[in-house]
Amino acid sequence: MEISLEQILREKLGKEIADASDREIYIALLNITKEKMKDMEHNYGERKLYYISAEFLIGKLLSNNLINLGMFDEVKEILQRNNHDLTSIEEIELEPSLGNGGLGRLAACFLDSIATLGLNGDGVGLNYHDGLFLQKFVDNKQSEEKNPWITENSWLIKTDVSFEVPFRDFTLKSTMYDIDIPGYNRSKCNKLHLFDLDSVDESIIENGISFNKYDIYKNLTLFLYPDDSDEAGHLLRIYQQYFMVSNGAQLIIKEAEEKGIDLHRLHEHVCVQINDTHPTMVIPELIRILTEQKGFDMDSAIDVVSKTCAYTNHTILAEALEKWPVYYLEKVVPQLVPIIRELDRRVRDKFSDERVYIIDNQERVHMAHIDIHYGYAVNGVAALHTEILKDSELKPFYDIYPEKFNNKTNGITFRRWLIHCNHELSDYLKELIGKEYIENADNLVKLMDYENDEKVLQRLREIKKDAKSELKKYLKHTQNIDIDENSIFDIQIKRLHEYKRQQMNALYAIYKYKEIKKGNLPKRPLTMIFGAKAAPAYTIAKDIIHLILCLQQLVNNDPDVSPYMKIVMVENYNVTKAQKLIPACDISEQISLASKEASGTGNMKFMLNGAVTLGTEDGANVEIHELVGDENIYIFGKKSEEVIRLYETGEYNAAAIYENDAVIEELVDFIISKELIRIGDPENLARLYKEIVGKDWFMALLDIKDYIRVKEQMLLDYEDERSWSKKMLVNIAKAGFFSSDRTIAEYNNDIWHL
Repeated sequence: MEISLEQILREKLGKEIADASDREIYIALLNITKEKMKDMEHNYGERKLYYISAEFLIGKLLSNNLINLGMFDEVKEILQRNNHDLTSIEEIELEPSLGNGGLGRLAACFLDSIATLGLNGDGVGLNYHDGLFLQKFVDNKQSEEKNPWITENSWLIKTDVSFEVPFRDFTLKSTMYDIDIPGYNRSKCNKLHLFDLDSVDESIIENGISFNKYDIYKNLTLFLYPDDSDEAGHLLRIYQQYFMVSNGAQLIIKEAEEKGIDLHRLHEHVCVQINDTHPTMVIPELIRILTEQKGFDMDSAIDVVSKTCAYTNHTILAEALEKWPVYYLEKVVPQLVPIIRELDRRVRDKFSDERVYIIDNQERVHMAHIDIHYGYAVNGVAALHTEILKDSELKPFYDIYPEKFNNKTNGITFRRWLIHCNHELSDYLKELIGKEYIENADNLVKLMDYENDEKVLQRLREIKKDAKSELKKYLKHTQNIDIDENSIFDIQIKRLHEYKRQQMNALYAIYKYKEIKKGNLPKRPLTMIFGAKAAPAYTIAKDIIHLILCLQQLVNNDPDVSPYMKIVMVENYNVTKAQKLIPACDISEQISLASKEASGTGNMKFMLNGAVTLGTEDGANVEIHELVGDENIYIFGKKSEEVIRLYETGEYNAAAIYENDAVIEELVDFIISKELIRIGDPENLARLYKEIVGKDWFMALLDIKDYIRVKEQMLLDYEDERSWSKKMLVNIAKAGFFSSDRTIAEYNNDIWHL
């Protein structure tokens, strides 16, 4: 007779469930789930994918694993019967600090979908002990603290796999940890392999997140993206990247040989997906291992590796395409330098265009150039992004290798971003269109049958209101901020970067504040919510956070304004907080400068949960627009073609716009007004003011007036409840295309062939 889950829980706890603490129940559920996954077979196949990424922003795993294992409803019901709440138990879990933004969250969604589709593929990354950092707000500024997440009871499983990784001055021995990745409704699972050093020592962290950058034995896997404002920081990043790819390459060779694969035919059995440029050194490292240890000549090694590796580009920003000085590589991994020079020599023998050389005339190694020349596929992550890569940013390469380039529009896993974070909506969708949409998101389009059903539209409004009430309670509990659940929730949550233009949204906040002070009161209160971390060395990004926090204090403490408008900057924005913010959102802010956002995935999560996009024609906004139609999205701003032209001609002049437009001048001047200087730091505010007037590299002033116009129209349109509810419904119904299951199926059909 099968033992019930309830019995197993009691056995694990050694007491009645009702008498156990939330922490005891969490640990019991974690161990039950780990044991269940441990007994599951790995997905298998003739070919295997190794998805190498510097980030895997996996978020909390308990509920996600319970959902995928088919245990969620049963666990929830057992706990309710015993006076426990699964949501409270989830709070016990620390969020793994293994990623930063969209790049890492995408990698996490992909692992989920790879397992769900039953494909043979594992993730490869690093086991960061403190991840990015824990963000705190002190004196209206971001401060950084360490963010430890590895506890005695975690999802990590220590393996007996280890490799020796050679650097110039020493060799390090790694330890591999695994996290099991179950697919939804599957009997098998995959792995996320995370490499670490036993000698890493968190006690060396002092004064926030500062530490000795030279002590590689103790610091190698402490932080994701350690501060690179000095040479030691740059070198540490190279140490990290090589440690990741050398371990990955050795794992690939080890597993291939254990299967009896002829390494000369490695490409027939293995695919390596390089997620952005951070893992690029896997190419010369695989070549090194094959030539130094496996008897390959250089031609054969290059041929095999070039047929094995594929590259995903995630950016249009030139500064985000890594370029390492050769002398940096010589200090850390001199064994790779002759191989990289040989790869560059072969490129120069074939092509005379300096733009495609691997090593430029300043002796810098262009990592993306290695990926493109010596990989067999190059993909962008949204239709517009891929076209810009082909037409401008990577055009010299597209002219050489048109057959390598393809598009794979990003996707999200619906299990986490609907079932997990919005139970009420996901359950209602099951009632209306059946539960099949969980495995086949295309079924969401069946919701269009209810486009004019007043009862359904009313229920969608109620579900949104409930989510807003939940967020209200959460913000009161976590930050002691009161917001009005009857207000319009206008949300911008993403990494803080000038191209994402949080500064433009802040200028709108100034506009709205001034309008209310003049007596132009909105029909309905507005709650503007921001969430973002700025890289510790990114000064202007931190100045933008300072501005937003100063505006939050000014607006929320002004009795004339606060009944009509609130500003909230969510502290330490992460996956857990996104899961609370996204279901509550009315207006989804996707306002990057057209041509600069590769894709975005937050835009997809918001539309799936019934938010309406306010955005530029950028990244995947273009495809959202095509799917939902003009009536169900709000588009503003210059198009990508015009923006690209302005960059090419150098015609954009922020100072001229500022000086010749009284409205814009008034908004920008408010940054250094007496009201804000009294609250904030004059140095930070003045620096941001000068940056916007003197440079404004991402053209906030170009689009600000159109942004204000369209946003004001959006606030007016919200008052037509029925019409707005239809916009919500259409967005949910059309979100199916953005399932990461679809994205992964395309990767497999076109690139991996697993």
